[in-house]
Amino acid sequence: MGVNSTIEWTGSTWNPVTGCSKTSPGCRHCYAERMAYRLQAMGQSNYRNGFEVTTHEHALALPLQWKKPQMVFVNSMSDLFHENVSTDFIMRVFEVMRQAHWHRFQVLTKRAERLLQLDSVLRWSPNIWMGVSVESDEWLFRTDCLRKTHATVKFLSLEPLLGPLPNLDLAGIDWVIVGGESGPGARPVSEEWVTDIKNRCTASGVPFFFKQWGGVNKKKAGRLLEGRVWDQMPQAVA
Repeated sequence: MGVNSTIEWTGSTWNPVTGCSKTSPGCRHCYAERMAYRLQAMGQSNYRNGFEVTTHEHALALPLQWKKPQMVFVNSMSDLFHENVSTDFIMRVFEVMRQAHWHRFQVLTKRAERLLQLDSVLRWSPNIWMGVSVESDEWLFRTDCLRKTHATVKFLSLEPLLGPLPNLDLAGIDWVIVGGESGPGARPVSEEWVTDIKNRCTASGVPFFFKQWGGVNKKKAGRLLEGRVWDQMPQAVA
């Protein structure tokens, strides 16, 4: 249920919830869904329900056992704010993150409206970073929801980037991650879209992290943008 992630912008993963359901076009080729069914076929008990939303009581306290400070991506195999995850369970996840203050937790959701709805009852702490996924201009309202929360560090995951973001507003945003879609059926990303976002980040002083071009062979496509790797992180990580 975690540790040693291959995701470029984090260090470890922690999955007290697994499973999800599609909510917008960015979900079409969900890597977590493919992986969940693969793990189910292998007999992994945490995926006995395949990709149905499932909470895991036994996984809640895991970060408290990790003594070395880590960057932890919460629910890489789910969405903490999915409608089938109870408010009580979400609050318990937040309490563990508060207690494990030596880690930095990265929470990412597409359910920005529920995030905002619950914001007032969540116990935020500076080590809880909150992000929303946005794949095209149509879904930029998620950033408005994020801006209204009490998270100390607010970030955007613009992945898979499926179109230009001419209306992107970076006010109140502390970090931007951009990536093209990868895997079977990957939809193409335009260099112009990525460069425009990078330029907006530079002009606004927002750290920019370019994860990948993606495609069917993401390793071959690489991560270089304008001849360099962009691995900027929020100042709070230092």
